[in-house]
Amino acid sequence: MAAFLRQVVVSAWRQPELRLRALQCAACHSRWCLISSRTLYTAEYDPNEKTFEKLLIANRGEIACRVIKTCKKMGIKTVAIHSDVDSSAVHVKMADEAVCVGPAPTSKSYLNMDAIMEAIKQTRAQAVHPGYGFLSENKEFARHLDADEAVRIAREIGYPVMIKASAGGGGKGMRIAWDDEETREGFRFSSQEAASSFGDDRLLIEKFIDNPRHIEIQVLADQHGNALWLNERECSIQRRNQKVVEEAPSTFLDSETRRAMGEQAVALAKAVKYSSAGTVEFLVDSKKNFYFLEMNTRLQVEHPITECITGLDLVQEMIRVAKGYPLRHKQADIPISGWALECRVYAEDPYKSFGLPSIGRLSQYQEPLHVSNVRVDSGIQEGSDISIYYDPMISKLITYGSDRAEALQRMEEALDNYVIRGVTHNIALLREVIIHPRFVQGDISTRFLPDVYPDGFKGHKLTDLEKKELLATATCLYVAEQLRSQQFLGTSRISLAKVELRHWELSVQLGDGTFSATVSNNGSTFSVEVDGMKLNVTSEWNLASPLLSVTIDGTQRTIQCLSRDAAGNISIQFLGTVYKLRILTKLAAELNKYMPEKAVEDTSSILRSPMPGTVVAVSVKPGDLVSDGQEICVIEAMKMQNSLIAAKSGKVKAVHCKAGETVGEGDLLVELE
Repeated sequence: MAAFLRQVVVSAWRQPELRLRALQCAACHSRWCLISSRTLYTAEYDPNEKTFEKLLIANRGEIACRVIKTCKKMGIKTVAIHSDVDSSAVHVKMADEAVCVGPAPTSKSYLNMDAIMEAIKQTRAQAVHPGYGFLSENKEFARHLDADEAVRIAREIGYPVMIKASAGGGGKGMRIAWDDEETREGFRFSSQEAASSFGDDRLLIEKFIDNPRHIEIQVLADQHGNALWLNERECSIQRRNQKVVEEAPSTFLDSETRRAMGEQAVALAKAVKYSSAGTVEFLVDSKKNFYFLEMNTRLQVEHPITECITGLDLVQEMIRVAKGYPLRHKQADIPISGWALECRVYAEDPYKSFGLPSIGRLSQYQEPLHVSNVRVDSGIQEGSDISIYYDPMISKLITYGSDRAEALQRMEEALDNYVIRGVTHNIALLREVIIHPRFVQGDISTRFLPDVYPDGFKGHKLTDLEKKELLATATCLYVAEQLRSQQFLGTSRISLAKVELRHWELSVQLGDGTFSATVSNNGSTFSVEVDGMKLNVTSEWNLASPLLSVTIDGTQRTIQCLSRDAAGNISIQFLGTVYKLRILTKLAAELNKYMPEKAVEDTSSILRSPMPGTVVAVSVKPGDLVSDGQEICVIEAMKMQNSLIAAKSGKVKAVHCKAGETVGEGDLLVELE
């Protein structure tokens, strides 16, 4: 019989009859040494140090894979749990054993405590690692709070307040409320999301501090009264209260503030007799005053960047502590070595509220592991499905450098070389964040995204030179494909280097603009005159490769050609953002103006689903009168609930959905007269 780490569920096991003797939860993580093009563990594993023979991972995806990697190095056998739709998932394949614990909904599988306990008995696992989310901080299902009580508490604290799931994490079940009405609405959505994501609908209400930095201290403690702080992580880049980009250390803290925060974090861990790895989170204002936010008694998503700068394998340390071993390190032994960044790569559309979920199958997937000093923590592979049932995270992309500038440069390169096809992803947003002057200067807060993009994210804004580089590259791709199409079966293959010099007069459409371009080729080098500027473009022009390294007048760019067709349409990922262009010959462009234009759909009287998901509630019926901004229905996707509102006032003509139905992106939900 295995058990959860006492720290993770300490108050759940207060009663002796509930405290199963061997029940401990061993959460772990590993240190990667990023000193070359390979990612390596540098943590030492003592073969004579006995921990557990078999460990069950009560989680899925990248964190389950992450735990399994360290367990394998420690000689610990692993048991994976999975839902029926996850039977072929990567974490299932990696584990020594696997047990299905129920159907796709998390409440019937990954939150099904009875089924998980049965899996523990069945496999004779000696310990359980909960990862983060799901049951990692769950004590028991609890009573529902009353919304009026939430309003009363919010008034006592003083607006604005933060409403958040008590068993939460990852921004699930979290809302900011500025008045009574928003408190009631936030209570409704937060409690529903909390129950769906964590199996626990209890909520916390706390004072909300506007525009701070979110900085957390990693702590590590054992059962013998020893505790360390492992420096800080800056987690201020957030959307919908969920972290997107993290780094360690923080550009903002000085050594004195770092020490003060670390010592208070350790004091807290000792005061509650905590043992294991945990995180104490703070909000820090512009004067370096810091305020305690919460303590997460589990492994954090962003733990890899702490491993990079300290050299510790947090998963290994958690397993050792769970077995009863004392810490092997002293506070003076904990360094800050170099700089690490983490970008959370999600299957979502960053152009919709900084990221509404996207689902689909990864038709092509290639991690940028060839880039120096890169680590990718993922639980998927080419062919994996991103479904509506679970969090849309594809991976955690981590880069390491001797200093921040080097880590940033490697992250930019890694994002450009990350190939993801089949789902929409947020790489464009991640890349824009890390190259933005405010981020580069360290001028950030939790309001970074809404402050920098008040009208929403629109992608990379091309400079005049960058636009010409994109146009030149696109025309060269067009010509390279035309030349390849002139090679026929039964003839010797002709390389571009042997093709005679030719000239192409083209018209290129990009956005609302139309540009003239003249292209001539001399082998693999093209000379392009576009919009009055001459550029030389060189590449191997391997049109079958998802990545293409292009040199434009000495500047190297890594681009991705996502699609192209016979009508001249081409989609190129350039500087992280996908641009759609149309390239026509001069004659075709002249004739194209006679083609009728497709009428633009009037969307003011219809409501379509902005994302795939499940209809939670429908608030109207045919014949109802609605006003502009009134809630029409609620859609849940990846455990986040979204209220969809009317774009104008009118009468409901038809309702095409009902609670419990699954809808796709763009599906018609409601029509107004």
